[in-house]
Amino acid sequence: YMGDFIFFGFVSEKMRGVRFYQQSLATKRLFCTSTLASSTSSASTTATVTAVTRTHTNFKGIFPILVTPFLQDQTLDLESLGNCVRFMKSAGVDGVVVTGVLGESNRLLDVERELIVREAIEAADGMPVIVGCSHSGTYATAALCQMSEELGASGVMLTMSKEPTPQSDECQMEFFSTIASKLNGLPIVLQDHPASTNVFMSLELQANLVQNVPSIKCIKLESPPTPSRLVRLRQLLKEKKKNDISILTGLGGLYSGFDLAQGCDGFMTGFAFPEVFLAMCKAHHQKRDIGAQNIFKHWLPLIVFEQQPGVAIRKEIYLKRKLITENVVRHPGQQLNQSLRGVLDDVLKLTVKDLDITKPLTLQQVSEVSGVHL
Repeated sequence: YMGDFIFFGFVSEKMRGVRFYQQSLATKRLFCTSTLASSTSSASTTATVTAVTRTHTNFKGIFPILVTPFLQDQTLDLESLGNCVRFMKSAGVDGVVVTGVLGESNRLLDVERELIVREAIEAADGMPVIVGCSHSGTYATAALCQMSEELGASGVMLTMSKEPTPQSDECQMEFFSTIASKLNGLPIVLQDHPASTNVFMSLELQANLVQNVPSIKCIKLESPPTPSRLVRLRQLLKEKKKNDISILTGLGGLYSGFDLAQGCDGFMTGFAFPEVFLAMCKAHHQKRDIGAQNIFKHWLPLIVFEQQPGVAIRKEIYLKRKLITENVVRHPGQQLNQSLRGVLDDVLKLTVKDLDITKPLTLQQVSEVSGVHL
């Protein structure tokens, strides 16, 4: 049994490391959901379990995908994460997303994911928090979804991961059905983002998934050309009497003006100025589509510049907005170089001008700097 003994020793060392990590990062609160109270007159310990209440959402509006802040030593910066969540709430968004693709989810430990979800939900204080739970495998993905549900997430965002052989429609149907069966009604956001997953989903498959997996309440459509695919997907959902399903788009907002004109329900993306999308949606709902397009055109240089591969530019903007204390990208992710930082400053001067970006921009500020009056 020597092999078993060695394996057990390895696991024990690993768990001691995890416990130390938890203690060092979560000093302001208990890591477990139960609060332990010890009596001085008795050696017995009782547990008071805190009930978790989920904040519901209809998945319509603006849902920024947050960066994951790190300190210089590459460890989590939970204080900055909480600051990001509170900032977005004060900006008036409809919810936030954590551990997404550009939240560097592929560089996170599982225990870090839990710490992030806990911090985000606590800081949100009733605002919906959606958790990216995609993982390499159905079993692991389901476990992350269950954890998120237990912690009080308002929904989970899912997509399949690339396999050596292409996944059939039947395999993808089984993936979502299996995960939904492990949950107690937690809403699922179906993410269609082949650029990051190399998984291609036809619109017909997406409509069939919605019909067969009732937990899917929203589709995050990120497979270009999104404007035309959005129209076709609406038609397919209408044929299946699924008109209540929300369709959000992302891709950093690259096509947001066109997507809005074609009837998307909002945006779920990581652009560092979600106030812009709030203003665009406001103009659209007021039947002022020209105003919405003018806002889009004004901010498009920054949207395009920020959408370059990697997350370094976005983190630099978060730093400039004083949402995070460091702009660290976890290794081996590329850090922002000085020349690119200078170009970013020029683009910010062109779009933001003299606005104070350390505070949430108001609807009036965004519209006026864009040459629009709402």
